[in-house]
Order: sequence, then C-alpha cells, then structure tokens
Amino acid sequence: MGKTEDELKWSDILVDLDKKSDDELKKILDTLYLEEEKFSRQRRILHGEIDIIRAEIVERLKKNKGVVLEKDIARLTEILAKGF
Repeated sequence: MGKTEDELKWSDILVDLDKKSDDELKKILDTLYLEEEKFSRQRRILHGEIDIIRAEIVERLKKNKGVVLEKDIARLTEILAKGF
C-alpha cells in the first residue's frame, strides 16, 4: 500500500487499478467518499452564504425603490454567479 490517505493523489488513483488489492481499492473509495463529503459540505456553506447576501441585497433594493423588480433579481443572480 505504501501511501497514506494524505499522500493519495488524483494521478495515483486510477492508475493500474487491476494491480491494486481489494484493501487498497476500498481505502481509495473511502478516501474519495470523505473528499466528496467535504466538498459537499463546503458547497452547502457557499450556497447559504449566497442566499444571505442575496437576501441582504433584496432588502436594500426594497428600501431604495420600495419594490424589487424582476430585472433587479436577474442582475443580482448574474453578479453572484460571476463572483463565485
């Protein structure tokens, strides 16, 4: 096996799968599941932050204009999409 989970690199994962033991494959799979979980959690956090910022901007638009126009929401979505 040789490498620790921290040393596992993308370039190593798919190379010579047929030569890896069952234990090695299970370890790689477990590592990938953990990575997926971390990225998924980070994605949920980012989506929450985007929602909070969007809500703040909508509130500011309401205060300034008294009403939020559909074009304002579309523009906000465009701005946020570019920023992330």
